[in-house]
Amino acid sequence: MRALGYKPLINMEPLPAVSEHFGDIAKREGLPVGAPREFDQSWYGHQVPGGMISNLRHQLKLMGKEEKLDQVLEETARVRAELGYPIMVTPFAQFVGSQAAINVIVGERYREVTDQVIQYALGLWGREGSDHMDREVKAKILDRMRAREIERLEYPEPSLAEVRKQYGGPQLADEELLLRYYAGPEFVDALKSAPKRDYAAIGKPVVKLIEELGKKKLRSVFIQKNDFSLVVQKRE
Repeated sequence: MRALGYKPLINMEPLPAVSEHFGDIAKREGLPVGAPREFDQSWYGHQVPGGMISNLRHQLKLMGKEEKLDQVLEETARVRAELGYPIMVTPFAQFVGSQAAINVIVGERYREVTDQVIQYALGLWGREGSDHMDREVKAKILDRMRAREIERLEYPEPSLAEVRKQYGGPQLADEELLLRYYAGPEFVDALKSAPKRDYAAIGKPVVKLIEELGKKKLRSVFIQKNDFSLVVQKRE
């Protein structure tokens, strides 16, 4: 932002400590350490989230078409404009990105269309988006047998009381009820059963080491790793 002449109201002082903290976690857990990416002006056209770009790259690689990523991102900007500029967050970003990838891989735009894009064109994800679509593109999307099948479908609309009865009753918190309804009870149960970790202790390995050594019947301990050395002695 500063390179573009703006003055962002961001306090930069805490950032090095935050970066160091998560860098340590990545190294300890054997995870890849991120690196700053070069400024990419094309992002302001397609606005595909970073995580979704990684998924697109992986999926294209599995099909042996990784070199088409830039073409897919360029097509994403076109598809987004034709769909009436939906906000690029879940699930709309996936609708746009998947359709763009299909257009590029098939070689003919909108010859194959996902069910979600058909639902979007029918207004099942909100009339606001459907009403602002490109008319020719919308007509092409809806001029197929699958679109007529989806249009005839009746979707269940359970009441809040029915959802509560199915997923846990009145004692269940609203947040957990929504998670169970949209993500599935198996997902929520897995989260709740995950072992808890003492990240405060993990974040201070030397302190933790000294505390554990203090419980041992040792008079002194010498530790060395590369240029770092540490001597711990018990008081008499």
